[in-house]
Amino acid sequence: MATLVLSAVGTYFGGPIGGNIGALIGSQIDQMIFKPKGREGPRLKELAVTTSSYGTPIPRHFGTMRAAGSIIWSTDLIESSEKVGGGKGQPSTTTFSYSSSFAVALASRPILAIGRVWADGNLLRGAAGDLKVAGQFRQYLGFGDQQPDPLIASAEGPICPAFRGLAYCVFEGLQLAEFGNRIPALTFEIVADNGDVQLTEVLAPHGDALDVARSLVGLTGYSDEGNSLADALANLARVYPLACDASGDALSIFATDGLATQLPMLPQAVIDPQEDAFGGFAGRSSQRSTQQDGVPSGIRYYDTGRDYQVGLQRAGGRAHAGREIIIEFPGALSADTARLLAEQAAERESWSQDRLSWRMAELDPTITPGTLVRVPDRPGRWRIESWEWREHGLELELLRQPNATRANGAADSGRSLEILDLQVTPTQLRAYELPWDGKGGSDTRQIYAATSSNSGGWTGAMLYADSAGALVPVVGSGNRRSIIGASTLPLPAGPSHVPDRKNVLEIQLIAPDLSLLPATINDLAQGANRALVGSEIIQFANAENLGAGLWRLSGLLRGRGGTEAQAATVHPVGTGFVLLDDRPVQLPASEIGDATSIAAIGLADTAAVFAEIAMIGTTLRPLTPVHPKHSIQIDGSLSLFWTRRARGAWIWSGTVEPPLAEQSERYEVGLGNPDQPFATWEVTVAQLVLAASTRTQLQAQYSGAPVWVRQIGSYARSEPLLLTYL
Repeated sequence: MATLVLSAVGTYFGGPIGGNIGALIGSQIDQMIFKPKGREGPRLKELAVTTSSYGTPIPRHFGTMRAAGSIIWSTDLIESSEKVGGGKGQPSTTTFSYSSSFAVALASRPILAIGRVWADGNLLRGAAGDLKVAGQFRQYLGFGDQQPDPLIASAEGPICPAFRGLAYCVFEGLQLAEFGNRIPALTFEIVADNGDVQLTEVLAPHGDALDVARSLVGLTGYSDEGNSLADALANLARVYPLACDASGDALSIFATDGLATQLPMLPQAVIDPQEDAFGGFAGRSSQRSTQQDGVPSGIRYYDTGRDYQVGLQRAGGRAHAGREIIIEFPGALSADTARLLAEQAAERESWSQDRLSWRMAELDPTITPGTLVRVPDRPGRWRIESWEWREHGLELELLRQPNATRANGAADSGRSLEILDLQVTPTQLRAYELPWDGKGGSDTRQIYAATSSNSGGWTGAMLYADSAGALVPVVGSGNRRSIIGASTLPLPAGPSHVPDRKNVLEIQLIAPDLSLLPATINDLAQGANRALVGSEIIQFANAENLGAGLWRLSGLLRGRGGTEAQAATVHPVGTGFVLLDDRPVQLPASEIGDATSIAAIGLADTAAVFAEIAMIGTTLRPLTPVHPKHSIQIDGSLSLFWTRRARGAWIWSGTVEPPLAEQSERYEVGLGNPDQPFATWEVTVAQLVLAASTRTQLQAQYSGAPVWVRQIGSYARSEPLLLTYL
C-alpha cells in the first residue's frame, strides 16, 4: 500500500522521476508504516473529555461526530447566595450556588450546528437545544463573518478575537451545583456536514487538484487531527480500500473493491536471465502464506446507536483464539455497517495471502497501481499492489482479491445505559387556598402551589411571594409535576347533597403523559380523587382516557369542603382543573404574608410566571351552616333552626360530631342583603326565635326580604345560608 500511495503522491508532486523515487522509498518503509498485516491505525479515545492545554490540536470533523473540545477562555467561579425563610420567628436558610462562563473550541473548520452536549456522561443540552441546568449557550459555526462573542468581548476588550475559521461555543453562567461546583467533562455532538462523510472534504486541505472517485458509504462521522495526506489515506484505506493514480493532470483516488466484470488481462510474463531477478526463466513467482496472523478479526469504532460510544464488531460475529488484530477506526458507524466493514476487511486480508510477482516488458497505460486485473493461467481477480521499474522490465506485485462482496448482515450495538432526552419546558402555575383539612393548626392558612409543565424534562421551579411587586423567595417546587388542565365543555350546576349522576366533566390535561385514576365508593369516602375546578372542590369516581391528554370524569361529588355555593353555578369552558393529591406544594403562610399572588421561575422560563391565589381566606372561614328550617308558632312568632358545620371535617366519621374548631360558637342572623343588612341578631346556639310583634313589624317594612344565617368564626364569617323569606 505504501508503494501504491507514495509512488502516486511522489509522481503528483515530482513527476515520473519523483514517482520512481516514491516507489523505492515506499517499498522500503512499507513494513514500518503501511504494512497490511499488524497495522492497527489510530487509537480511539474512548470519548476523550474537554481539556485546556496549550498545543492541543483542534481536529476537523466531518459528518456528525461526538468529540471533546478545548477550553479557550473562562471566568473564575461566581458565587451566588439566596436567603429563604425567616418570617415570624422562623429560622432562615441561606443557600450558595456557583456558576462559571467559558468557551470551548470544537472544530478547525466550519460546521453546520452543535447538537447534544454531555456533561460527566449526563445530558446537558438536548436535541431541541434546551439546557438541563441553568445557564445560557451560544454557538459559533466557524465561518469567516462570525463576530466576537459579547461576553468575551466585554471581558477582554478590543483584543478579543472573533475566532473566524474556528467553530466554538460559549456557556454563560452555567450552574455547577450538579457537577460538584466545577466545570464538568464535556463532549459535544458536532454536525459538520449533512449525510455521509465525503472523501473530497477530508482531503480538501491537501490541494484542489484531486480527482476523488471513492465513496465512504455508511461513514456518518470522521475526525482528522491534521494528518498528512499519506496518513489520512492510509487510515481510511484499512476500512475503505483505495488507490492513487498521478498519471493525469490531477491526483486520482479511487476504490479498489469494485466488482467490474471486464478486467484487463496481463500479458505473458517476460523472462529475465539475470541472477538477481525473480522468477528466473518463468518471469513470475507466487507466494501463499498459510498464516492468518495478519487477518483483522474486528473493528473498533464510534457507534451511532450508542450515542457515539466506542463499539466493537467482529468478523464472523465471534472472538478468535490467540492474539487478535483489531482495526482502530476513528469514524462513526452503525453496528450493521461496522460489522460489514469488518467482514470485508477480514476477507480482503485473507484472500491477499496469495501474492504474485509478475514482470512486464513495457508499460500499459491502462494498468496502474490499484487496478484490478486478470492473470494468464491464474483464476480469480488480482489487484496491482505496487510496481517497480527494472532494467529488463516492469515488475508488478499483485494480491488476490475476493470474487464477490459480502451482503450486509444485521448486527447488535450491545446494551448501554439509555439517557432520556426530555425537553425542558416552561413552568405552568396554579395557586389556591384550601379549607382547613384538620391537619396542623386551625389558625394557619393552607396555601398551595400546583406547578407543572407539558414535558417530563421539567426540572422544577423556585417559588416566590409577590409582595408589592417584589419577589420574595419562598420554597422550591421540586421536579414532580402536578396534574393540571382545563375543562373543554361547560360543567352545569349540580347538587352538592347527593351524587351528581347526570353531569360529566371533560378535562384536557397539559401533557398526555399525565393521567387520572378511578376510585371506589370507599376510596371517595376517605377523600380520594379530590380536584379543584375553578373554586369548587369535587370528587370523581370514574376517569375515562379519551386520548391525547383528554379525560372524561363522571360519578361526581360536588361542592366538597364547603364549596356548595360554587356547585350551584355553571363552570364555563376553560375552567382550571387541579388534582388535589400530594403533588402540589404547600407554601408557608408566614412567607406569603399579605401577598395575593405568587410567582415561579424555572429553567426554561424567560420571565417569572405569576398566578393569583384563588379562594383567599378559605382556610380560616367557617363552613356555611346547613339544613335550614323555619316554623310559625301558635303565637305568631317565627322560629329559625340550622345545623352547624366545622372546619377540618373533610371526612365524615358517621358517629362523632366534629369539634367546633373555633374559640366559641356564635352566629349572625340577618335580614336583607348580607353585605348591607336591614337588621342583624347574634346568637350562641343554632336557633333564633323572632317574636310575633317583631315579625309583624319587619314584614310591614321588608316584605319578601331574605332571612339568612352565617357562623362567626375566630378569624372570619362563613358564607350566608338562606333560612326563609319574610
